[in-house]
Amino acid sequence: MSLSRKYGRTYHYPFSPGATNDDRINHDYVEHISAIDTLIHTEKLDGENTCLNRYGVFARSHAAPTRHPWANYLKERWQSFKNDLGNLEIFGENLYAIHSIEYPELEYHFYVFGIRHLDTWLCWEEVCFYAFMLDFPCVPVLRIEKSPFAFSELRNDVTLLANQKSTLGSLDAATQEACIMEGIVSRNTGEYSVGKFAHNVFKYVRRNHVQTDVHWTRNWRRAKLKWERSCGE
Repeated sequence: MSLSRKYGRTYHYPFSPGATNDDRINHDYVEHISAIDTLIHTEKLDGENTCLNRYGVFARSHAAPTRHPWANYLKERWQSFKNDLGNLEIFGENLYAIHSIEYPELEYHFYVFGIRHLDTWLCWEEVCFYAFMLDFPCVPVLRIEKSPFAFSELRNDVTLLANQKSTLGSLDAATQEACIMEGIVSRNTGEYSVGKFAHNVFKYVRRNHVQTDVHWTRNWRRAKLKWERSCGE
């Protein structure tokens, strides 16, 4: 039995160019977003989906805590607040190891994007509150929209936002050339049940967004923070 439930699969917008045959697509996104009062668009960062709960630090598999070396720094942080989490589960993007995108403006290695409490995903305001209390930043917010939504404009807005460079700067890790961000995650700013996740969270991902091969973990590189770059480290 797993110590924690995995993060649900985020369905793609139908116009997401990065969707593959293995991905799920929300063809009813207009209907689902129409039931939402406020939608927030955040940057999808190129890292490892990671969960911190009272049992440990988990990567994609929640059967057991992660043993990846690039999560060791998080395990040290987790030790200081694990007994205060209760039933809270903190989900964020672990950017300690460079994947396909390198971020020259990176200021932290872990960015929170969601918090689950039992069978409920907390509202964005609570996500920001708990992230602040734990001294973690939240993922960059790109735009907030309120109902009623103009869906032709929403599609154009999401596409335009996603085709910009990252808020943290973005370089192709292999070529060191400038590139666009990995994508956009749109979510209901209110709380919603775990069972309604697919009706409240949507993503747009750039084409061919995964550019690392199966051997990248053998030669992974630690992502330098902005202050380290400025100091020439």
